[in-house]
Amino acid sequence: QVQLVESGGGWVQAGGSLRLSCVASGGTFSTYTMAWFRQAPGKEREIVAGIPFRGGNTYHADSVKGRFTMSRDNAKNTVYLHMNSLKPEDTAIYYCAASSAKEPLVAQRPSSYNYWGQGTQVTASS
Repeated sequence: QVQLVESGGGWVQAGGSLRLSCVASGGTFSTYTMAWFRQAPGKEREIVAGIPFRGGNTYHADSVKGRFTMSRDNAKNTVYLHMNSLKPEDTAIYYCAASSAKEPLVAQRPSSYNYWGQGTQVTASS
């Protein structure tokens, strides 16, 4: 069983930056595709970024491309989401997710992920 714990959320002014971290335990981290999702009030959960278990082919949603960067450190069982130039529309709860499916590309549907963190709130205020 994999446990995921996110940290790093908070409040920033629009244009600011935050770095989210997600530490995994209880599994073989390097065998999991990892992703960040977010969910704003009244909206569906959507993928923000993902890295396949083999690395490479990192995916970033069009809405965050050029502003957010996801990375993973297998030695630390950790993934990061560096968020720059935050906008009010980025405000949401951000979730870390892990998938044990051995797919070469990042799955974009929440249902493809076996394990989820508790979420961390990100608020970008104008």
